[in-house]
Amino acid sequence: VHLLRANSDVRFDRVDRSLEMMTEHLGSMKIGGGGMIREAMKIAEATMEIEMGNDEEKFGVGLEIGKRKVKKMMFSAERGLIGISGMGGVGKTTLARELERDVEVQCHFENKVLFLTVSQSPMLEELRAHIWVFYEGGVKTQKLVILDDVWTREALDALTFNIPGCTTLVVSRSKLTEPKVTYDVEVLREDEALSLFCLCAFGQKTIPPGFDKKMVEQVSGECKGLPLALKVTGASLKDRPEMYWKGALQRLQKGEPADETHETRLLHQMEASLENLDSTTRECFLDLGAFPEDRKIPVDVLINMWIEIHDLEEAIAFATLVDLSHKNLLTLGKDPRLGSSYASYYDVFVTQHDVLRDLALHLSNKGKVNIRKRLLMPKRESSLPKEWGRNSDEPYRAQIVSIHTGDMDEMGWSDFDMDFPKAEILILNFSSDKYVLPPFITKMSKLRVLVIINNGMSPAVLNDFSIFANLSYLRTLWLERVHVPELYNTTVPLKKLHKMSLILCKINNSFDQTGVDISNLFPKLADLTIDHCDDLVSLPSSICGMTSLNSLSITNCPRLSELPKNLSKLQALEILRLYACLELKALPVEICELPQLKYLDISQCVNLSCLPEEIGKLKTLEKIDMRECFFSDRLSSAVSLESLRHVICDKDVAFIWEEVEKAVPGLKIEAAEKCFSLDWLDE
Repeated sequence: VHLLRANSDVRFDRVDRSLEMMTEHLGSMKIGGGGMIREAMKIAEATMEIEMGNDEEKFGVGLEIGKRKVKKMMFSAERGLIGISGMGGVGKTTLARELERDVEVQCHFENKVLFLTVSQSPMLEELRAHIWVFYEGGVKTQKLVILDDVWTREALDALTFNIPGCTTLVVSRSKLTEPKVTYDVEVLREDEALSLFCLCAFGQKTIPPGFDKKMVEQVSGECKGLPLALKVTGASLKDRPEMYWKGALQRLQKGEPADETHETRLLHQMEASLENLDSTTRECFLDLGAFPEDRKIPVDVLINMWIEIHDLEEAIAFATLVDLSHKNLLTLGKDPRLGSSYASYYDVFVTQHDVLRDLALHLSNKGKVNIRKRLLMPKRESSLPKEWGRNSDEPYRAQIVSIHTGDMDEMGWSDFDMDFPKAEILILNFSSDKYVLPPFITKMSKLRVLVIINNGMSPAVLNDFSIFANLSYLRTLWLERVHVPELYNTTVPLKKLHKMSLILCKINNSFDQTGVDISNLFPKLADLTIDHCDDLVSLPSSICGMTSLNSLSITNCPRLSELPKNLSKLQALEILRLYACLELKALPVEICELPQLKYLDISQCVNLSCLPEEIGKLKTLEKIDMRECFFSDRLSSAVSLESLRHVICDKDVAFIWEEVEKAVPGLKIEAAEKCFSLDWLDE
């Protein structure tokens, strides 16, 4: 969404000169701090809007769509408070200004429209007085107040008045209004983005003849449709030779600023989005730079990272995730289960705009490479950055290390004999059918979280698993699309491992070795997830010896046909998820002997014909999810489920719970809605 005007070629230079003069003037006054400089930038940007305002040529359907949707909310019967929301630089103020000038809006509100910029440090009493005078100027007339650049709910509450016939439009980087009355501004389409970029770089909407078309499209593509990024990057490359463009493209692909102007006018302005965050939430935002661009990030991985490295409780870590989403610093996937009791996160994802990721990388990569808190690779490379190898004579202080490569063998690691005495989180992203684990893992004596994700088409064979012998502090292990190595009695136990997730893996009978006692290998394991592992047929009986196991999730495993008979030994088990195990025909009766079980998920187990008759013994059971399970027999003992509060099932089978609903006070029987998702697939 963006208002575009022609003849902008010389005006960016004029804005730059204005900004430089403001910066010098502030410096001479000895006024420092990002706030004053940022205000100077905002004045410069406003100057650019005025300078570019003579030509009314506009293009891009995004602006018209946004205007139409916001006006529909404005003119509806339920007026009051409505919002425009979006990440920094996406065009919120441009849209609000267009609405202010819109003829239809002016007519509807009888030219009674007030536009105020609130900013991060507002003079609230002055603004309130200004608004109140505006409201007193007429009785029983429609009025519109547009509050731009609102940062907090407290500021919004102070500046809104519940006056009939008056509407307030709040423009913010955060979601401060109800979703049903908030318009989320989206980035430009690819063709719109290229036109805006070309106008700023060449003074015309198309690529000039003779200029490298592919390179221009690549540079424009790095902006990912963000209007501010397109304007700033295009202007910074105007009149530059092609070799300069090539260098800028290479820097952008590494998550670095194209040049000094790009850094000042884009990344510094985007950084303002972080200033209202508390220190922990800011650190969590910076952690997002550890994941590859254009890839979905598993929520489960993020939550566990933050639990371990920031010492957060799970509920607080989830709240932090939601807070970052509300501030438009990431996009949280929509899932009806998200945030509910006993929700799982391993198949829910977040995404982040690449410019925000570039900001996280930019802030994390300051200072000498050996002293950074996060050691991150901005994009996939054939090997590690040479800078890492050149500085390997000194220890690295990084707590988070993220590596993104293709196939790596022993020779690939030979030049990188690095020491990571403080590393707590290691993320290995690669695309290959074979992969040698980095030898320096053996020096990560404090490693608590290990994430191994193969982005290739088929599961990868991992070599040198013997290095796990030194990971005595490892608490979380995430393996995705790899062959799980065979386990033996000689395998060194991971005595502190708390959580293990196997996603899209080949189990290869890893758990079936005769005489291997899995409970001895993972004596403290509390959470085991096995998801989309299509060769898992059964679970070993020794898994029931894990007396500390609190959550067991075996999901989307189509060949799983039976569960161990001695499940009742899992005395600490509270959560049992078995959904979408298509070949599972029955639950062992021993499941009714689990004294702590609170949640049972058997949804999409289409071949299950009934629950165990003695299900009523589960006195602590609070919730059952059995959608797409086609049961027909009533459960006589279920009336004894005294703790049961919530059952999710299809409408066709809700009748089997009628007697239970009468017998158990407060029980909710929910008819499930169809919910199909392929979010677990890579794009």
